[in-house]
Amino acid sequence: MPNRLLDSTSPYLLQHAHQPVDWYPWGPEALEKARRENKPIFLSIGYAACHWCHVMAHESFEDPEIARLLNEHFVPIKVDREEHPDVDHVYMQAVIAMTGQGGWPLSVFLTPEGEPFYGGTYFPPEPRHGLPSFRQVLEAVLRAWQEDEEGVRTSASRLREHLKARLRVPLQSQARRNLTPALLEEAVQALARDFDARHGGWGRAPKFPQAMALEFLLRQASRGHQQARDMAVHTLAAMAQGGMYDVLGGGFHRYSVDMAWWVPHFEKMLYDNALLARVYLYGYLLTGAEALRRVTEATIGFLLREMRHPEGAFYSSLDADSEGREGAFYTWTPEEVARLLSPEEGDLFLLAYGLTGPPQMEDGRYVLRRMYADRELAARFGLTEGEVRARLARSRERLFQVREARPRPATDDKILLGWNALAIWALAEAGFYLKRADWVRAAREAATFLLRNLRVGEAWHRGWHRGRVTPTPAYLEDHAAWGLVLLALYRADPDPRWFQEAVAQARILQERFRDDTGGWFDTPRGHDAPITRPKTLEDHATPSGNALAVTLWLHLHACTAEPHYLREAEDLLQVMAPVYTYAPLGYGQWLCALDLAVGPRREVAVLGNLEDEATQALLAVLGEAWRPRTLWAVSGYPPEEGAPLLVRERPLVGGKPTAYVCQGFVCREPVASPQALRQALEGD
Repeated sequence: MPNRLLDSTSPYLLQHAHQPVDWYPWGPEALEKARRENKPIFLSIGYAACHWCHVMAHESFEDPEIARLLNEHFVPIKVDREEHPDVDHVYMQAVIAMTGQGGWPLSVFLTPEGEPFYGGTYFPPEPRHGLPSFRQVLEAVLRAWQEDEEGVRTSASRLREHLKARLRVPLQSQARRNLTPALLEEAVQALARDFDARHGGWGRAPKFPQAMALEFLLRQASRGHQQARDMAVHTLAAMAQGGMYDVLGGGFHRYSVDMAWWVPHFEKMLYDNALLARVYLYGYLLTGAEALRRVTEATIGFLLREMRHPEGAFYSSLDADSEGREGAFYTWTPEEVARLLSPEEGDLFLLAYGLTGPPQMEDGRYVLRRMYADRELAARFGLTEGEVRARLARSRERLFQVREARPRPATDDKILLGWNALAIWALAEAGFYLKRADWVRAAREAATFLLRNLRVGEAWHRGWHRGRVTPTPAYLEDHAAWGLVLLALYRADPDPRWFQEAVAQARILQERFRDDTGGWFDTPRGHDAPITRPKTLEDHATPSGNALAVTLWLHLHACTAEPHYLREAEDLLQVMAPVYTYAPLGYGQWLCALDLAVGPRREVAVLGNLEDEATQALLAVLGEAWRPRTLWAVSGYPPEEGAPLLVRERPLVGGKPTAYVCQGFVCREPVASPQALRQALEGD
């Protein structure tokens, strides 16, 4: 018999809808039952692409005896962390406070009032590796509740107060620093201290891509900072050569289980690929390295091919598992490769992609990763570098076609507002800079889908699944990312409605999310929050909503000259400076905003008939180089209703399409030729 999850909009919850556990979704019904019956809550949080979530579901939640214990003595609640990031964040912080570590599946025990008192992550069906079995955990928690409920409640109350203090930081009380280039240098040096000079990136195993930190370093490289450039470019190259990058189909897996980027955890997330596509784009624009361009193109190709809804928006993730094994879709044996390729091509491919040494997977299969450069392979096989590239390209295409016939990993096909915004951002910018009108069109179609389906009346929702919006509202990270992306889309596709929609997102942030002590709450006013209304400042896998909002404020100031946008953004950046310069890996989006705030910032207005070749020639100059501190607005002439202030009341030069280059809204003489605009932009 199905349980209460059957009507869910979450594919993850639907995976659990036919288990014997009497799951409740997060909401008032479950919490009321717990209070009425005075039962502790077992809260299980995961997501569709989570390998160990699947393992624990099969081992424990499909076990009739475990289900009996849960149903009889607890109120079991299942949460998709991607639909409820607020619930996930609060209880993840609780488990970290209790155990020193977190992860998914997240397993938390709560009082009937929702206060956590015990938790962990994955629990096995039998005791192993120092972990108790899940049954032992249930029995111990139940015994503690039945024998010492008052003590459990006292402990939970203390943890609740700790979490409230941690999750609601009053920013006005913090020390502040002036916004100077010295802060940028401090952050670069802090990143350099922990940098893995051999393999690139930061940390040991597991090693995660740090897209926001890489963007910050590339921004400093655009200022001429060689050390920042070296760290960023080395990391981008290392990740693309490792097994975390899918050399056949494009795109990146979630993280590397080792510190050398060799063996990935195989799930593919929309947000990782959206963020990394943009960072590789910036790396290419900065260095001109064709390898970085190819990664950008292949990653966007993957998103459009495998993650796209027929109406234009993007799905959330691809599972790590297929055929009951992690990575089965992506891995190979040397024998499989040899059967598919000619002897000459096979020998070259096996050596180039690391299939000649010991296998990386326990089942004897190999992860494809680039082991030798074209130059080395050419010398070894007596070929030119061009011949090496051509043969490897043919071999990759052959293996890709064969792989396409394999049983595919499951797709989490829900559509999330904030994650889609990140994907649209990558498409819009890559389409503009790489002159791919089809990518700009895809960005426009995805944005139109979101406007049509995730806004119901005046209310925005977090997500959508097969014709139904999620019951959860859009969060801070959704609105802030969406506002920023609407401005990026406006620059690539100069329709004033995108600008007006971005202004509307800023208005929502101020009206529904603002914290009078500084910054913005994660959840909108009136939304029931567990324990307290959280305010997240640090980045996680996606950028911090507060940092995105600050970045949005700076972009809106460049378009509108509204002083409150600049004042509030700089105020928060001053307050956060001691944090993001000390721990830059956790605050990369703040650092990107800091780079823009420190400047010098340029505002550029381009006016002219958008069908006119002369107007397009001026826009092409803006796309010739990545100038991260130059923001622009474009309008037909005369400016359309709803166009930003930056393009209003500016005459054309001799009736020709014209560009104005300004700094702090003090503008140089207008220019009407690409060469003159190029000269005016030099030095950014």
